[in-house]
Amino acid sequence: MSTESDIREFLASRRAKISPRQAGLPAYGGNRRVPGLRREEVALLAGVSIDYYVRLERGRLAGASEEVLDAVANALQLDDAERAHLFDLARAAADRPARRAKRTRGPLPDSVLRVLASMTDSPAFIRNGRLDILATNRLGRALYAPLFPDPAARTTNIARAQFLHPAGRAFFPRWEESVNTTVALLRTEAGRAPHDTELTGLIGELVTRSEEFRAAWAKHNVRLHHTGRKAFHHPAVGTLALDFDAMELPAQPGLTLTAYSAAPGTPDHDALQLLATWAATEHPEPSSSPARTDGADHNR
Repeated sequence: MSTESDIREFLASRRAKISPRQAGLPAYGGNRRVPGLRREEVALLAGVSIDYYVRLERGRLAGASEEVLDAVANALQLDDAERAHLFDLARAAADRPARRAKRTRGPLPDSVLRVLASMTDSPAFIRNGRLDILATNRLGRALYAPLFPDPAARTTNIARAQFLHPAGRAFFPRWEESVNTTVALLRTEAGRAPHDTELTGLIGELVTRSEEFRAAWAKHNVRLHHTGRKAFHHPAVGTLALDFDAMELPAQPGLTLTAYSAAPGTPDHDALQLLATWAATEHPEPSSSPARTDGADHNR
């Protein structure tokens, strides 16, 4: 991955999404050679010279002030995730990594694993920014069982299993939505941690081996993933849609605990209870990383 090309393609793709009308500008002439805004229109909206904006869009964000980055973000109507990504790209261009706490090494603390195991009614797991599942509770392991090609494996990568293993497509019934989410999360992480060689290797593998990943990656979409609703098709209980909440672990920088739930009295809650029965019957073991947990070594 090249930071300059990432900047160029990200800014161009965001510019293409904003029409002059959306930006409050008159659209002169019927034929526009480019979708969305022209570079000179973004420069006008951001209050910078055309030459300077062109230089920014060519990937030369190093040295751009926060005020300029904010002005460009406002001109392009970036959402919170896109704005954060723009600042991450600027830091990468200047070779200034985002401020981060000390990298976490070694197994997850027993206290964290005890908290995870105590969540008996909700599927839950801990992941890093590369979407490696590092630990699960029993119900979380049962829910994500189709993404563990080796039932004895203690960890798995959500993106690799989703795109490269046959069970991945069946597990995510809202396939296009799930693809966009997974790729946007990895794109966001790539902006935060451009020197993460394991992340770069994962993305290179997926770009090479999956046409669908490659097409979604080229969109340069990013997102924050704190709460929402996600659908699964589990071979033991069928299709269920669960609410999720993702919580960062302050003492474990870069790691996120995600828990799923369903409103009582709904078919999804019934399916979750059925999954719990199946989990107790199958006795899947909660999993944790035996080696280290330093996938996403920063705070966001």
